[in-house]
Amino acid sequence: MVELDSESNVLQRGDAAPSFELPGADGETYALADFADDSALLVVFTCNHCPYAKAKIPELNRLSEEYDDLAVVGINPNDAEAYPDDSFERMRELVADGTVGYDAYLYDEDQSVAAAYGARCTPDPFLFENDDGTFRLAYHGRLDDAPNPDDEPSEREMAGHVETLLAGGELTATEKPSRGCSIKWKVDNEPAYWNQ
Repeated sequence: MVELDSESNVLQRGDAAPSFELPGADGETYALADFADDSALLVVFTCNHCPYAKAKIPELNRLSEEYDDLAVVGINPNDAEAYPDDSFERMRELVADGTVGYDAYLYDEDQSVAAAYGARCTPDPFLFENDDGTFRLAYHGRLDDAPNPDDEPSEREMAGHVETLLAGGELTATEKPSRGCSIKWKVDNEPAYWNQ
């Protein structure tokens, strides 16, 4: 299990979201610009096999359903050769059978997007506000206060942050690190921040 050190994140509050163009599990290709009509964007680096990530699928589905002005985008950066359950084929199955209902579930095969965002674990959520066409980081932290996959949360923290953002408020809450499995980097892809 990895617990993020918020002091060493690559993206800081106010930073623009790095662009991406990735294949989706629904057969479409998605770019950051495709979500320009949304007031907020929640990018979550996640996967299929990690128990922490699996435990948050229902909450991500719920966030996607509850807020019309929020796009929820899951991105799977894991090495599928080492972890076959994180394959693109398995992602497609989870979307096809309705298990995953995010606005998009994308495959970061070369892991460049995860590295650009400074992602460290699965799940690792980044909440962005649409600032006149540029998504700027408003909050980087956990979805809720459940410490373990089998625990029920007492507070839906990310939902509260989304509501503040969509109501035009400024997020001043202290960022609480996400918990989860480490991202499964390919041997040659480990970003420099990974060993800090």
